[in-house]
Amino acid sequence: MARPGGRDGRGSSGADKYKNAQDAKHLLDMIGKDVHDQMKNDAETYKDELKGKLQEAASTSSELIGTLDPCSSDYTTHFDARDDPCGNGSGKEEEVPRFSDKQGAECTKSKIKDSNNYCGACAPLRRLSLCNKNMVKMDTNNDSKAKHYLLAEVCYAAKYEGESIKHYSEQYDSKYPSSGSGSTMCTMLARSFADIGDIVRGRDLYSGNDEEKKRREKLDKKLKVIFGKIYKDLTTTSGNKGKTLQKHYKDNDKNFFKLREDWWTANRDQVWKALTCKADDSNRYFRATCGDDNESLSHASHKCRCKDKKFTKETDQVPTYFDYVPQYLRWFEEWAED
Repeated sequence: MARPGGRDGRGSSGADKYKNAQDAKHLLDMIGKDVHDQMKNDAETYKDELKGKLQEAASTSSELIGTLDPCSSDYTTHFDARDDPCGNGSGKEEEVPRFSDKQGAECTKSKIKDSNNYCGACAPLRRLSLCNKNMVKMDTNNDSKAKHYLLAEVCYAAKYEGESIKHYSEQYDSKYPSSGSGSTMCTMLARSFADIGDIVRGRDLYSGNDEEKKRREKLDKKLKVIFGKIYKDLTTTSGNKGKTLQKHYKDNDKNFFKLREDWWTANRDQVWKALTCKADDSNRYFRATCGDDNESLSHASHKCRCKDKKFTKETDQVPTYFDYVPQYLRWFEEWAED
């Protein structure tokens, strides 16, 4: 697919803009942007009620007071006593390096959720070792602070995932030199960011082996409990909005998919910040997505993060929209690029 003028479809409207996508990766991110914008509009009304605060996720009022940055030493010190999110969870199995083909691709029906064929969407090598093991051990006895505790746990997982990606990115870049190290790093982070988002929202396709299945089932149950508590808190402490919130997010099956979607939309900026804590200053996202004006978008060229129009301060805008693209499509594109 050609990209006339290198504009990524800027200035075009509707489906016509997709014709200008440079490749599949650009196309998926462009589509994801449109989906995100719709989701953001839907969630905007209740964003303040769903926004988590890291400083509230502490057992005492002084532990994280004033800590808004998931990259800060206060936040790191508070959570580093926990188990390594990147470990295999058992302490018995041999650790497999990221992007290693030693473990092999996992495509079978038994290891990919909702797969109707023996071999369908294959989980990428990167996904097999995602750093989110801490989330299986999340505390669910947090009631009114559930949205804050959840954010802290997700950011903790994202921070370690970002460090792991950075550690193994050099071997990845040496194997695929044509991809360009700066963009490759941000792209890998964006893919893991999207997978973390799918886990939070209850639509991750990867089930894994028997041991991984048990961990996933335990995590899924915990997430349902946590979002149940977030729902309860929303509907009992939000004043006049209580009845509206109760009706809007009611889920008889107790999966709370709508609530989970909106929570992710409200908090994804903090998760991206945690994921990019250790990114290099020169790391740049592959597509210009920063800014509100479609005619003057800029690249996230500093630690994969967007900056304001004067390029002096970071904004809370997330440059990637992979988390609004179906997981199996992202995985297909990732395998094709590799």
